[in-house]
Amino acid sequence: MKFSELNLPEVVQQGVVAAGFESLTPVQEESIPLALAGKDVAAQAQTGTGKTAAFLISLFCRLLDNKNQTSNNPRALVMAPTRELVVQICKDAESLGKYTGLKVQPIFGGVDYEKQRQALKDGVDIIVATPGRLIDYFKQRVFSMNRVEALVIDEADRMFDMGFIKDLRYILRKLPPFEKRQTMLFSATLSAQVMELAYEFMDLAERVEIAPEKMTADGIDQILYHVSRREKFALLLGLMKRKPEMERVMLFVNTKVEAEKLSALLEANGASSAVLSGDIPQKKRMRILDQFKIGSLTHLVATDVASRGIHIDNVTHVINYDLPQDREDYVHRIGRTARAGACGQAISFADEEMVYVLDEIQDYLGKKIPSEMPLDEDFCFTYKRAQPKRKRPPVEKPTGQRKRRRPRRRPKGKSVQSGGSGNTGGTRKPSPDKS
Repeated sequence: MKFSELNLPEVVQQGVVAAGFESLTPVQEESIPLALAGKDVAAQAQTGTGKTAAFLISLFCRLLDNKNQTSNNPRALVMAPTRELVVQICKDAESLGKYTGLKVQPIFGGVDYEKQRQALKDGVDIIVATPGRLIDYFKQRVFSMNRVEALVIDEADRMFDMGFIKDLRYILRKLPPFEKRQTMLFSATLSAQVMELAYEFMDLAERVEIAPEKMTADGIDQILYHVSRREKFALLLGLMKRKPEMERVMLFVNTKVEAEKLSALLEANGASSAVLSGDIPQKKRMRILDQFKIGSLTHLVATDVASRGIHIDNVTHVINYDLPQDREDYVHRIGRTARAGACGQAISFADEEMVYVLDEIQDYLGKKIPSEMPLDEDFCFTYKRAQPKRKRPPVEKPTGQRKRRRPRRRPKGKSVQSGGSGNTGGTRKPSPDKS
């Protein structure tokens, strides 16, 4: 189905064409007509299949149809679990909605508080936000939710995983009742707890499921290597030398410490690399992602904070350097490649410490991951070790002889009495002459 067949408003259609979209993906073909008809939608589809464009196009059409004025109180609200996902949704909204005149404002922590506050006061049509800071501004009465006509909850299952469900329920209770607004819920997985949320806060939502039995996109070529933990980097380096097509690579590990070690090894062996983990300041995180997108960084080593919500075009390879501890994270990790119909490869290393999660991952996928035992020529053991970071030596305090304190000077005009007793007035009597 073509976008031109949807009879979209002209300004929305212009944005779709400018973004290079021509044919609808399966999830878009199922969900957009329902949303345009004013129905609530709960949609499930594997990551990278166009969920974001589906709800943004639906939002734009609804808001343009109602033609209410822009004010400091939003008309639509998009909730997302991570800052990276908020930024990505806003970039997609800027591309698709450039001709609509609708104002989209991201709200999330880690950036200038007053600047975002002022942006809300200046007027906004759509807020895209993480729950925490949005609630903060709402409680300060920076804006009201009384005008919200449409709500989108993206990656709802991740909201549960990250402990945001209490905040999300708070926001939902402050919105107009569900019969007076449209609600769309999009997620890679629709669990029982997610659907319970839909039943509670949505108006008889139409459930859309796109190939739920097939958890990963068709364009992903998956391969699993059984390798010992101490030989993983030698195998990685060997594969990098054998596969010159590995131009833009995301590597996933389970801890920040392992991420820093792996990134240092890559840098020592000539690969431009950076670490993306949860405690990196937001400005630095955005700078790293921009460098990865433009190609000045070719390898991005990440913990699972980056496994969802980041849309970076032309990621050629995803490498599970550590198998994930959560089976769902496997799907979201490898979904960083082969997005929107492209092709990519997902390579996983199963070592002696993490191989125990493999059966659970494969049960979740509903199939076996093709596996190989690496050959001797696949390894490169002649690699440079990373130089340990040198700690600054502690500043030594001078150990010289302590200076002797000068005695305190006595105030002038005071006499010292014998025996240490104080005599405040008069003069001492002369002693009798004993001669």
